[in-house]
Amino acid sequence: MRYNHQEVKDFTANIFVAMGCPANDADVIADVLIAAELRGIPSHGLMRVNDYYQMAKSGRINTSPVISKEHETPSTATVNGDNSFGPITAKKSMEIAIEKAKVAGTGWVATNNSNHYGIAGYYSMMALEHDMIGVSLTNANPLVSPTDSISRMLGTNPVAVAIPAQKYPPFVADFATAPVARGKLALKSRAGQSVPFGLVQDKVGSPSNNPGVLEQGGAILTLGGDIEHGGHKGYCMSALVDIFSSVLSGANFGPFVPPQVAYLPLLNESVGKGLGHFFGAIRVDAFRPVSEFKKSMDKWIETFQGALAKKERTVLIPGEPEREYEKKFIKEGIPIVPSVYNDICNISSELGVPSL
Repeated sequence: MRYNHQEVKDFTANIFVAMGCPANDADVIADVLIAAELRGIPSHGLMRVNDYYQMAKSGRINTSPVISKEHETPSTATVNGDNSFGPITAKKSMEIAIEKAKVAGTGWVATNNSNHYGIAGYYSMMALEHDMIGVSLTNANPLVSPTDSISRMLGTNPVAVAIPAQKYPPFVADFATAPVARGKLALKSRAGQSVPFGLVQDKVGSPSNNPGVLEQGGAILTLGGDIEHGGHKGYCMSALVDIFSSVLSGANFGPFVPPQVAYLPLLNESVGKGLGHFFGAIRVDAFRPVSEFKKSMDKWIETFQGALAKKERTVLIPGEPEREYEKKFIKEGIPIVPSVYNDICNISSELGVPSL
């Protein structure tokens, strides 16, 4: 089944209002989750409603936060999310980065005391309408083993960078620093499908194609897997995201990041406040005239579009697949996995929200 994205967004927002969120906050959360669905990233879309609901129901998320700045300079800030739903704190943090960039040329915000924030690209793309480059990073649940380890120490720790162009759509790179996200494994597991070898390992470090291996003590590998295939470079990327998001902000790092699902107990030890993010806004005209930059970006895009493709494949510019999904799903409606649909309908029933 496919559903009109605006109707699903309104329905989702009503669920979060019923959880106790102010209407504006509920709309932000719904907008972020539906943006993930529209961009073909359902692992960060509606399937997260149940996780968020269970976290709020168990008292592990503050539905009425007071977000504040703990530290500030003309071009930087450290933001405390007051243990809010991640999208609320993340959007506010990116808005602060953009406002600082308007004055200082660039703006940088490190955020602590937050939670899972959805797709990283949502926040980096906020900068585009201001002729800025947007940067968004976050750490996440420790499900990834450092190269040559069986210990789960790092999150999938995504990076998103959005860059404006002139006659072409923006360049939007939005990717995890691990080869697969937990949500994608969960979707595969629900569908009874296996995954390719090289993405996960079991609890003793042996290769596995079981998407449910995380529930059995297994781990996600770093991007590249082993050293021979550059896994140490994936480890470095994930570590950098972790440090920028947590050590710089005062959030928990690595294995101390609090679980983002209610069925896992909170950790006994904490080295910071909640989960961390990092945001950047870079004003293009702080470096060169906007029109010149955008023409150069158009040339860059045209150059890479002209790369010779293998067989019948097409060389894509980062952001193209997501835009194609968006066009399709706005026109035809977003598909919702039956088990996810059932989850959100059960939640709406429990909260007294009219069914989708």
